[in-house]
Amino acid sequence: MLLPTAIAAYRAGRHADAQAVCGRILDDLTDHFDALHLLGVSELDCGRFDEAEKVLARAVGVDPRSAEANSNLGLAHYKLKRNDEARKCQEKAVALKPNFPTAWTNLGNALMRLRLYDKAIEAHDRAIRQKPDYADAFCNRGMAELLLDRTDQADQSFAKALSLQPRLPAALVGKGIVHLNRRHFDAAQAAFDAALALQPNAAEIHAHRGRLLQQMGLLGQAEAAYDRTLALDSDSQAALNGKAQIALLSGDVARAIALCTRTLAQNPDSHVALSLLGLCHAKQGDAAGAIDLFDRSLSIKPDYEEAIVNRIFTLDFMPEADFAAHQAARKLWWDAIGARLPQRQLAPTTLDPDRRIVVGYVSSDFRGHSAAIGFMPVLRHHDHEAFEIIAYSCSPLRDDVTEQCRALVDQWVDASRLSDDELADRIQADRVDILVDLAGHSAGNRLTVFASKPAPVQVTAWGSATGTGLPTMDHLFADRVNIPVSVRHLFAEKIHELPCVITTEALPGLQPSTLPLLRNGHVTFGVFNRIDKISNSVLALWSRLLREVDGARIVIKNGALDDALLRDGLIARFAALGVTRDRVKCLGSTSRPEHLAAFAGIDISLDPFPQNGGVSTWESLQAGVPVVTRLGNSVASRAGGAIVTAVGLDDWVADDDESYLAIARKFAAMPAALAALRVSLPAMVAASAAGDGATYTRRVEEGYRQFWRDHCRAQASS
Repeated sequence: MLLPTAIAAYRAGRHADAQAVCGRILDDLTDHFDALHLLGVSELDCGRFDEAEKVLARAVGVDPRSAEANSNLGLAHYKLKRNDEARKCQEKAVALKPNFPTAWTNLGNALMRLRLYDKAIEAHDRAIRQKPDYADAFCNRGMAELLLDRTDQADQSFAKALSLQPRLPAALVGKGIVHLNRRHFDAAQAAFDAALALQPNAAEIHAHRGRLLQQMGLLGQAEAAYDRTLALDSDSQAALNGKAQIALLSGDVARAIALCTRTLAQNPDSHVALSLLGLCHAKQGDAAGAIDLFDRSLSIKPDYEEAIVNRIFTLDFMPEADFAAHQAARKLWWDAIGARLPQRQLAPTTLDPDRRIVVGYVSSDFRGHSAAIGFMPVLRHHDHEAFEIIAYSCSPLRDDVTEQCRALVDQWVDASRLSDDELADRIQADRVDILVDLAGHSAGNRLTVFASKPAPVQVTAWGSATGTGLPTMDHLFADRVNIPVSVRHLFAEKIHELPCVITTEALPGLQPSTLPLLRNGHVTFGVFNRIDKISNSVLALWSRLLREVDGARIVIKNGALDDALLRDGLIARFAALGVTRDRVKCLGSTSRPEHLAAFAGIDISLDPFPQNGGVSTWESLQAGVPVVTRLGNSVASRAGGAIVTAVGLDDWVADDDESYLAIARKFAAMPAALAALRVSLPAMVAASAAGDGATYTRRVEEGYRQFWRDHCRAQASS
């Protein structure tokens, strides 16, 4: 009579009583199947998965043909992340009992963990056919559909689950993820909050809420949500990875490394942690190590977009990576991501080559960001009679630069909470003729929108104008130095030449300064660039320069140098090459006026390579400080040469290391020439077609008009 007592206690939720009674039975009958099975199920319900696995394995040993025992053992394996064992147990369960919907959906979950997503959906569908009101199976199917980026289908699965069981926490979480993927932040928060009301101590839900807050730009609140997750589950990979991302965004590389290491210690195959650790290596100037980690991440999940994009970005820092390698990496993005997206059907439009053209700019950088410095002059100088200008702002972050951008356009669209489909719908509703990407493969891009081609003509420019690899991107703005004619066949886009790949506005209120060399008695070189651009090869060259020029100093300025790990590491790299600490000055983050004023202490700027400066090069030239630069074999390694050439300083552009050193040594020994150039250089910049915003914008608009005429001609002939 003990077994019915144990069953009654279990059904009443008195697990301790049920387990005690089962224990008494097993003391007398060690192979009592029902007692073993009930005890194992109770341990499962209590979250003691190791103990459940042991007991259920004994139950299966007693009765190998029990489908229920095999399925529950599979569930224990699943909870312990022993996914192959879980799959085998569930397959045995459905083989023993084909009409077993619970085992079928459990099998689907195991298959999902093994990244066999289509097979997982088939298993869930089998469960649903056997039990049409099975809310859990609909919910589980939705999770698998999410992993296949089938957001609309997942939404339907979660909706069906909730229609059957309105308070099912997992379905509410699924709905929240759908809303998050669509950038519907308010709806996502409501769904997660509803799930937390039912399960306030569910670590997974707090982790999803952290990701939501992070995507909304509320990093402090996001970190608090991740901390709550870790208080409930110290091994939560989602929370550890989320905190690592926040650490990277805040410049705390050491903390990010520690968090990634914690994740990888428990799961060496975490593609997310591997990619984040790769970013940590890249931040420290170890581009080769970063690429290796991105490749490891992609070997686990070949379509992991973050790793693909990080790899594209980091290749700019690899000296041996040339135009072909860079464009091949971009094609990988298209093959893995873009090619899977359906193409838009465009509505007929008025094919008048001379009418007012609607130009839409898509960016997450309409704010205090270096990219905005590059495209702001074009926004400021547009001819609004000939062009209607629409800005699609894709970031939730706002500042005074945002307001400046907003005031310069005819129509402003907050696209930060629009899904890709919704943004594409809006672009088509606005009847945009020419859609311009201002991000390339940099953070916050919406290239998945451009992949579906919602506008007749698409252009990429300025923000990261290095080529996208998208066959749906028609044109790329560049210049004759930046992308030589001999390599243009490698690009997916047609190259349209401007006076320079980027421009900037005149520096506000900057006063001419005397040459520091005249008062200091020694030359001061400056590098006002991200320190991850300081490759080993360029640092070795700069160190040699400092050794060869008596008394020379170098000032390196970047906000990342607030991080002691990065600052001390950089100084140590110089020391290892024979440059003493007193000759290297590191400056961290300041306000923009203070940043620009710091050029008063610099005689000559040194352009890093293979990833050159962009806006920083313009700023130096506008402040009267010439820049030594070196041409490489990629877009990013020729940006400095393009800018310096565009303002008439061709003799400051080197072809190799030796000529780079020769230029720096030559002018360091010519204080009178440097002083004269310091006075004349700002006017040279302002007078150039590349540095005069109005002239530069007319050239941009000539390009737009030509693109539109070509489109009208092509459409008319077809």
